[in-house]
Amino acid sequence: MGTLHLGFEIASLVVFTVILLIDLLLVIKRPHEPSMKESAWSFVFYMALAFAFAGVLWVMADAVFAGEFITGFLLEKSLSVDNLFVFIVIMSKFAVPRKYQQEVLMVGIIIALIARGLFIAMGVVIIDRFAGVFYLFGIFLLWTAWKQVSDDDDDDGDSFIMRTLRKVIPVTERYDENKLRTTVNGRTMFTPMLLVFVTIGLTDVMFALDSIPAIFGVTKNGFLVFTANLLALMGLRQLYFLLGGLLERLKYLHYGIGAILAFIGVKLLIHAIHEAPLEWLPGFEYLEKVPEVPTWLSLTFILVAMTVATLASLVSSRRDEQREIAAAESGSGSAADSTQD
Repeated sequence: MGTLHLGFEIASLVVFTVILLIDLLLVIKRPHEPSMKESAWSFVFYMALAFAFAGVLWVMADAVFAGEFITGFLLEKSLSVDNLFVFIVIMSKFAVPRKYQQEVLMVGIIIALIARGLFIAMGVVIIDRFAGVFYLFGIFLLWTAWKQVSDDDDDDGDSFIMRTLRKVIPVTERYDENKLRTTVNGRTMFTPMLLVFVTIGLTDVMFALDSIPAIFGVTKNGFLVFTANLLALMGLRQLYFLLGGLLERLKYLHYGIGAILAFIGVKLLIHAIHEAPLEWLPGFEYLEKVPEVPTWLSLTFILVAMTVATLASLVSSRRDEQREIAAAESGSGSAADSTQD
């Protein structure tokens, strides 16, 4: 396996940071609801940037580096769709004006990058010193996969935090454009935008707990882990506006995400068996014969799982729409017959 020079890694991060900052400044300077065309072109740009970077990695290092990056990128892209569902709920719950949703998403992305950067740094140190942590990562991802498919949603913790914040600090009921603070009757108060940012930040931290162990199942290289997360998140804002109402129709997508997390969880457990063998466990020598999961298989599973879940969701939604139309036509027909009688 090849290596990457430190200078190349620093230069890459500088370029990506500049692109992110330019994107942020454009959003702040011209708040608006992007059109489908604008969102599509921006999304294509960030996808092309990720695949171009994979090509650069192939040239600068080797195919292994490129393969691990693109697999990690697609994994994080798949898991980030889960963020979009939650972002929609948050935007709706706090009634964020469409004009300022881009800015909220950009702040959320920056918070997510900071949170994930911290988790990645801790993860690299822990992995270097304690290979047995992969057992914990694997079990945690299997549990997270179960939570994904169990539909056990609970926002009591979120509601408690919001109620506490409203008691501690003065918050207005209405927005004042995109300001965090405003003046009401001569009194300085925070706007609901602060609560939105706090909720987005807490959500990002929770999602980082899932995604970082997952990508360490693809690569142990901290640089690849962070850049895969960075590029996956950079196109998240465009994907939010591009998909729009389509997200509500993807009712089986959480099963695809759950399957991916379970697959990576098993992969991490297999890796732990080879890196930190539990020789005291009876019959462990048989487990050591299980081969490690190659990167190409992980990439294939991610693509297949997301494709199947998406197609199944769209087919099911189409059938539901047809049933609703048929029921409406049947109802109108019955009403007409009753009128004639």
